[in-house]
Amino acid sequence: MSLKFIQAEKQVYDSIVFPAFDLTIAGGEVTAICSTVNIREQLIEIILGRSLLSNGEIQYADEKKLAFFFLHEGLHERLSVQEFLKFFHQLYQSKQSIEEITRLVQLDSKKNKKIKDLTYSEKKRAQLAYILIQNAETYIMEEPDQNLDVESKRIFIAVFNELRKLHKTVLVLTSHLETAVTVADKIVRLDDKGLQIVQTEEEHPEELQNENGKESEAEEKIVQPIRFEKIPTKVNEKIVLFDPPEIDYIESTEGQTILHIKGESFPCTFTLNELEERLYPFGFFRCHRSYIVNLQKVREVITWTRNSYSLVLDDVLKSSVPLSKTKMADLKGMLGLK
Repeated sequence: MSLKFIQAEKQVYDSIVFPAFDLTIAGGEVTAICSTVNIREQLIEIILGRSLLSNGEIQYADEKKLAFFFLHEGLHERLSVQEFLKFFHQLYQSKQSIEEITRLVQLDSKKNKKIKDLTYSEKKRAQLAYILIQNAETYIMEEPDQNLDVESKRIFIAVFNELRKLHKTVLVLTSHLETAVTVADKIVRLDDKGLQIVQTEEEHPEELQNENGKESEAEEKIVQPIRFEKIPTKVNEKIVLFDPPEIDYIESTEGQTILHIKGESFPCTFTLNELEERLYPFGFFRCHRSYIVNLQKVREVITWTRNSYSLVLDDVLKSSVPLSKTKMADLKGMLGLK
């Protein structure tokens, strides 16, 4: 079973929410769409049938075989966990085992506890159990791990793995790339410019080292000559590759280099000096000893005092980046100002 977006496009009045795109999510695959909150909410309304696409279509087997995990979901808080799940077990005439599902989301020790007395993370696990009882073919998950504790995040990842084994189709809708990287097999960004694939690469330390614990000479010969224009960052056990134009600015703090991209932060193993050299051809500028900025994203240069300046970026957060006095002179030269 699969979920297909075919030339799916949405416009509101004269504004394009997202242009036409194609995307197929196969059974046994978890795909994440990273987008703004507005696009995420529009997609949910369209899949629910409450709103229509401007063009194109979404194909899936049967509306009754869709299950939704909403970010904001009202639960029957006066019921115990067991009563809550039994209610939906009967409602959906499910053949799933309540005991197995309760164990899978690790609420078996809380089954007699009322929903209202659970922690936020435990309530989200009860919500997860509720959609698993439906035994749907396709699961639509809105921000599944937002504000969860570490243990609950592990449980959600384990459940995603179970859904893969059962060959279910899973679509994750999120505004956070870290969520997408953590749970998904395939990640795409959707914005008003269209759909873009986010490239990720699994890390396999055992493949990088030989039996003596040293990098193999053959591997070095293959890797070293290659020049990557993309900038790698690490999220959990995956490497995410960004095109330089995607980066808003780079910061060095407490010995750690951080890339700032669309309001999110990603650690990078390169030093600022290394990144300055790599990114100079793409229009990046070392504006401060601790900052590199993408000049294409700079909207304003603000003078606070005679020796204090800032660059205001045209990013989602309208970020302000310090500009040192000596670099101000360099910037004026680059801009052709006196």
